[in-house]
Amino acid sequence: MTLLEFVQLLRSTGFPVAYSHFEDPTPDPPFICYTIPGQPHFTADNRVYHKISDIDIELYTAYKDFEAEKKLEDVLDANNIPYYPYETYIEGEKLYQKIYEVRLI
Repeated sequence: MTLLEFVQLLRSTGFPVAYSHFEDPTPDPPFICYTIPGQPHFTADNRVYHKISDIDIELYTAYKDFEAEKKLEDVLDANNIPYYPYETYIEGEKLYQKIYEVRLI
């Protein structure tokens, strides 16, 4: 799966999606931002054999939104994309953030 195809999957949730952050104005939650913190490509013989991207999907909600989480998780599950979630509350923003770590190969 390409990164472009992956972003289209994120958009299929119906939530606004942006890389890293939204320019002003930020949409009302729920919304998704994603980042690519690393690309640990598989290399050998001085070439890249398999491109790999680690992606963090950040789901932002105004409250603990089980329905929004399920919507995103259903899209990931339907496309056989394993994920490792964790969450936090961002006091300064008054938002809940649930991060899903995924790897595209």
